[in-house]
Amino acid sequence: MKLIGLISDTHGFLDSRFIYRLKNCDEIWHAGDIGSQEVAEKLKEIAPLKAVFGNIDSHKIRLEFPEKIRFMCEQVDVFITHIGGYPGRYDKRVKKVLQSKPPTLFICGHSHILKVMNDKKLGILHMNPGAAGNSGLHKVKTILRFKIDGENISDLEVVELKRG
Repeated sequence: MKLIGLISDTHGFLDSRFIYRLKNCDEIWHAGDIGSQEVAEKLKEIAPLKAVFGNIDSHKIRLEFPEKIRFMCEQVDVFITHIGGYPGRYDKRVKKVLQSKPPTLFICGHSHILKVMNDKKLGILHMNPGAAGNSGLHKVKTILRFKIDGENISDLEVVELKRG
């Protein structure tokens, strides 16, 4: 069993109030727009980090993190990228992959909109943790926490903070 902390769109700012909620996570997954190497380093100090770069990320971050990653966590096939869309409106960069070999869990960021939904047609659970940083139009900063135990994804928790 693994407790996962899912974060996106920090844009160079990691709110210290999120650190408390990430401390007991087995892994932290970042869905892009990290914004600074300092944020990545802080997250690595908390727990092992899996991350992708986003459209605002620097050359240095793009050298360290890929555009997309696909891996197994327990018995769950996970695919993470920054710009991915959502069920019924997938981005052209991922649509063919999702249709030809659907993962169990598809994660993206970019929209700054928290969204968790099932794609019943492809059998995919989609997660976008919203935005955890201060940049953007969102009024509430969000991250997700959940457990993966074997092939089961459970105990989904939304952590919300007011911006500022």
